[in-house]
Amino acid sequence: MKNKVRAGILGHAIADSIGVPVEFKSRDELNKNPVLDMIGFGTYNQPEGTWSDDTTMTLCLLDSLKKGVDYRDIMDKFSDWFNNGAYTPYNETFDVGNGTQRAIIRYINGSHPLDCGGIKENDNGNGALMRILPMAFYLVDNTPIEIAREVTKVASLTHNHIRSHIACVIYVFIAVCLIRGLKLGDAIDTGVKEALVVYKEEKELTKYDRLVSPDFKNTKRENIDSSGYVVSTLEAAIWCLLNTGSYEEAILKAVNLGDDADTVGAVTGGLAGIFYGAESIPEKWTNKLARKEYIINLCDEFTESIK
Repeated sequence: MKNKVRAGILGHAIADSIGVPVEFKSRDELNKNPVLDMIGFGTYNQPEGTWSDDTTMTLCLLDSLKKGVDYRDIMDKFSDWFNNGAYTPYNETFDVGNGTQRAIIRYINGSHPLDCGGIKENDNGNGALMRILPMAFYLVDNTPIEIAREVTKVASLTHNHIRSHIACVIYVFIAVCLIRGLKLGDAIDTGVKEALVVYKEEKELTKYDRLVSPDFKNTKRENIDSSGYVVSTLEAAIWCLLNTGSYEEAILKAVNLGDDADTVGAVTGGLAGIFYGAESIPEKWTNKLARKEYIINLCDEFTESIK
């Protein structure tokens, strides 16, 4: 398990850092000047290897899960990041999503953790999806119903609409399948089908109809949306994984879709890391990752805690 956890979290963080400099760039801009390697500065004027809120919140969750699922502890860690720059590369908070910010402020103002996430249709940004990966490692031995129940609660801390919950559950189902050793295509197919069973009575499941289509892999690039909308982010990540053959290729394909490049990259990178393994990640990228040893040590502490 140690190697899977390292591979998934490093895969997520490195992809996030590759996307950070080009977040919000249009696809047309990146078609003319594509990302071919890890670079620095750009959108947030940060040095190469700098990861964003996607990885920070993932590390918050990973650290909290060492003691089991404690919603207040998770929200305390999110608040520490928001207010004090904890779990960041340089003790500085940047790139906070609107939905996430509102949820943390509700918590700080006294709301119960499970009542903090937005419940409206326009509260379906990708802020829960981008940080949910540690739940796959924590729940890998559980049943689909058990996984869905707990993932939904952890997602709801910041995003409490069923549409976001379904995206997080599908993603964790796929990650669990990869951790268990399924091939990439089989893991995606199984993860989506398990979600169909769990949410068979839920009308919101129709928002994910494209993922059910056996022809989804062949969707044209211009029809893949890489915005911060949770359905689009999940679709974009799965499409990139289905149309590439290595970690590096998957991440560059994801980042070069543009727009919410860091999050699409991170969501893709977590699954790609698990499937291809940490050894598949270019060493030149791993060596430039901010606080690399801290991330690795946290992964190992988490692994020890769930034995």
